[in-house]
Amino acid sequence: MKSAHSSIRRRAFLQGAAGLAAGAGASRALAYAPDEEVPAKPAPQKRGYRETAHVREYYRLARF
Repeated sequence: MKSAHSSIRRRAFLQGAAGLAAGAGASRALAYAPDEEVPAKPAPQKRGYRETAHVREYYRLARF
């Protein structure tokens, strides 16, 4: 049988290895992150009904 001490050491080793892997992945992601600023989003356009030229043309053609 294995002693409790060896299973605790193994568990600590595996937790440390998982932490190192996560840290390495995060540092790699940060190393390749773009240094440029993200451009601001354009102002949202007004929503809703707008009577444009093609709408007026439709209304003109739809008259009886």
